[in-house]
Amino acid sequence: MDVNLLTYLFVGLSFSLYIGIAVWSRSTTTKEFYVADGHVHPLANGAATAADWMSAASFLSMAGIIAFEGADGARYLMGWTGGYVLLALCLAPYLRKFAKFTVPDFVGERYYSSTARIVAVICVIFISFTYVSGQMRGVGLVFSRLLEVDINTGVFVGMAIVFFYAVMGGMKGITYTQVAQYCVLIFAYLVPAIYISLIITDNPIPMFGLGSTVSGQEIYLLDKLDGLTTELGMSAFTATNKSTIDMFFITAALMAGTAGLPHVIVRFFTVPKVRDARISAGYALVFIALLYTTAPAVAAFARVNIIDTVNEMRYVQAPEWFTKWEESGLIAWLDKNEDGKVQYRGGTALNPRLPAYTGEVGVHGQRLLANTGTDSTNELYIDRDIIVLALPEIAQLPNWVIALVAAGGLAAALSTAAGLLLVISTAVSHDLMKQTFYPGITEKQELLSARIAAAVAICIAGLFGIYPPGFVAEVVAFAFGLAAASFFPVLLLGIFSRRMNKEAAISGMITGLGFTFMYIAYFKFISPETNNAAHWWFGISPEGIGTLGMIFNFLVSFIVMRFTPAPPLEVQQMVANIRLPR
Repeated sequence: MDVNLLTYLFVGLSFSLYIGIAVWSRSTTTKEFYVADGHVHPLANGAATAADWMSAASFLSMAGIIAFEGADGARYLMGWTGGYVLLALCLAPYLRKFAKFTVPDFVGERYYSSTARIVAVICVIFISFTYVSGQMRGVGLVFSRLLEVDINTGVFVGMAIVFFYAVMGGMKGITYTQVAQYCVLIFAYLVPAIYISLIITDNPIPMFGLGSTVSGQEIYLLDKLDGLTTELGMSAFTATNKSTIDMFFITAALMAGTAGLPHVIVRFFTVPKVRDARISAGYALVFIALLYTTAPAVAAFARVNIIDTVNEMRYVQAPEWFTKWEESGLIAWLDKNEDGKVQYRGGTALNPRLPAYTGEVGVHGQRLLANTGTDSTNELYIDRDIIVLALPEIAQLPNWVIALVAAGGLAAALSTAAGLLLVISTAVSHDLMKQTFYPGITEKQELLSARIAAAVAICIAGLFGIYPPGFVAEVVAFAFGLAAASFFPVLLLGIFSRRMNKEAAISGMITGLGFTFMYIAYFKFISPETNNAAHWWFGISPEGIGTLGMIFNFLVSFIVMRFTPAPPLEVQQMVANIRLPR
């Protein structure tokens, strides 16, 4: 069967399943909309948490970044995995015992302040919109290839779908939808990885294939890849190019940011008991590990296949997958030496943003581009976010595998986007309206306001998806930095320090969020030409600045705490009770 028909079939069936679940589990009360009534089984919550966690950044972009950056890309694996352990051990059980709907709800009650709650809502909105922009870009990537349209049209299609089941189902619908989405995305990720591992290394387990010899050759896969990349003027795949301090700060920001992400934390409010929060965290770690231990192998397989397939290829003989991705603007070729061959070398072929197509065609049939790039001999531009989606086509796998990966990519992006949009709508309807400005509204009015807030959030998220500040994983890293700088210190000290008070919490959140946001905004938007190690503070990139923002948050909190009154006795007793086992 044709690959397009198979893709429509797989995506259509999976979407029918998601929408059917949303209709079946439609929320009728605010508790169902916010925390699924607190009745989700730990196993189901573990799968839903894994789907919520493994966003478009994990499914689409992480392997792509590792493929192009090599060992430097390990910062995502270490930071995201380590951060989840930190969340499961230090925060999740205690927050579940506190038994509130949202993170701002915890902050408002723990710090006995409406101002603290409002600041927390602002932090949630900053973090969630930054994160969701990466997810909407991921949705646009998949639909641009699936429907053969530009990426902006793909984002609009994704917005319409998320709008339906996120607004209708709430947390109850999203939870059970995410269980189905996890099954789809993990199957879609592992199947092509197993196929390609067998083809390249004769080993069916991708994690072991990464360390195996190449099929029919007496050379290890990583040694071959290092040789290929250095021969073409690129850095060796196993070499590290980032500075130690930047790697440390990025990894720490990803870890602390993971533990402070509102849409992940709220998942632990959906289980019946505190003990179930720990159990579901264990299940989630197992489910997450299946993808995260496979990603480096997928990255290595992709890099080898790209070099073997594309380098020195005559453009007129380019395979169908190449020209289709070219039409979406995510692959581009500039014939710099006018020999009609694709020269894949080290260096930058184009400006780092999407190439601007002039609408004209060159002598070889290639799309002519407005930006001619640098003087580098590299003629090939590949958007790193497409690697996982394009890999089955590059490796010439069966059409049903290509279709399966498209369905998996959509499942990953949509699952996280829905969770983030729910967090935004909950923060607006519950924390701002119900708890702060309009405490007298009825449950029906609160539920309606939550759905309206989700609809507005989807529209704004779509705009961010059309104009993202970077690649999917890069954008998501900014969200983690904002979470690390704002929420992690407040949550950690709120649980483990009786002396932590509202003045310290408010000052710390404002300092951490403000500094981190301004640093990222300066280098990404205000002065992008200075976005390099020579201008960064202490050599720390915008991806890692959240760690420094977190340090400033802790310092300001401790200083303010020292010179302001202690919390009321009932709050101190509440903090002590949170940590007491039943």
